[in-house]
Amino acid sequence: MSRASSSSRRRRPVAPLVCLIVVAVVVAVVIALDLVLALVPSRGVTASTSPSSAPASTPVVAAASARPTNSSPTPTPVSPAAQGCTGHPTLMSVWAHPDDDIIFGNPTISDAIAAGDCVRTVFLTAGDAGKGMGYTTSRELGILQAYDAMRGSSGLWDDREILLDAGARVTRFAPQDDPRLSVLFLRLPDGNITDGGFAATGYATLSKLLDGSIPTLAPLDGGPVVSRSHLSESLVELAAAWRPTMVLTHIPRGSAFAPGDHPDHSVVGALVRDALTPLPDVGPGIRYLVGYPSEELPRNVDGARLDAKVETYRVYTQQDDVIRCADRSACLNTRRFGQWLQRSYPKAETDLQMG
Repeated sequence: MSRASSSSRRRRPVAPLVCLIVVAVVVAVVIALDLVLALVPSRGVTASTSPSSAPASTPVVAAASARPTNSSPTPTPVSPAAQGCTGHPTLMSVWAHPDDDIIFGNPTISDAIAAGDCVRTVFLTAGDAGKGMGYTTSRELGILQAYDAMRGSSGLWDDREILLDAGARVTRFAPQDDPRLSVLFLRLPDGNITDGGFAATGYATLSKLLDGSIPTLAPLDGGPVVSRSHLSESLVELAAAWRPTMVLTHIPRGSAFAPGDHPDHSVVGALVRDALTPLPDVGPGIRYLVGYPSEELPRNVDGARLDAKVETYRVYTQQDDVIRCADRSACLNTRRFGQWLQRSYPKAETDLQMG
């Protein structure tokens, strides 16, 4: 036997061992790769996607389809004026001057309070009659006391200045013991029954703002100036924050019931109508109250409801030295006011007879 053949016989046992080692290494590598690939899809899974629904063969696609920017809705901003009303409907009312609500909007407002509903009232002008913030503050106090009379309590009210997302600033009053109620004042200049405004506020009026002859109005309390779009956007913001089932306001410009009314009333009604009618959850619930011309319509408030309405009004007048009345008889005998108190005529959109 040669040396070569003898050496070959001695190496034969080594070759199978090497092959076994190579195979073992390959198997280990394959197993390791499988484990790594199995982990890749789970790294791309979000809370909205379960691991079993993400195929291991397409980990990149699964991760991309689960990105929050594509699947999560953008949250709706919450207005700083938002107030909840759990378990009860909300009545929103928007008026030109402090006292329009209790003269024209009652007994609807007092009925809502008695039923346990939430009531959110907004006044756009200061009702200052050119007399400044002193008279305005008195009227506002009278309104809060009138709401105390309607709710049967005289607890303290908290006040807070709120800058709406729309840019307007309001002062909100709310009873400490009754979160169902709130009253908001924007304090824009009173436009005067002549629609010419007052010298003290530069003859600025809501009518001029609506018609575009002035670009903005400055509140009496030094708040930021507001444009027509500010007012419209503020009304939409408040409606979205409160989600009212009913909205009370004035008869708008262009209605057959508008001639003879205060110009501020007609503008506020028009602003509310333009801003809120397009809202599907709000528009159908808007009711427009006939103002000064209601004295020509048949009397439709009497008995206990008239007594309650007159008493609420009397309480208010104790802070308003222009129209103060001492008792029921004196209030009902006040020129024009006594006639308005005995009437309340809400009109739906279909009743407005727009020209």
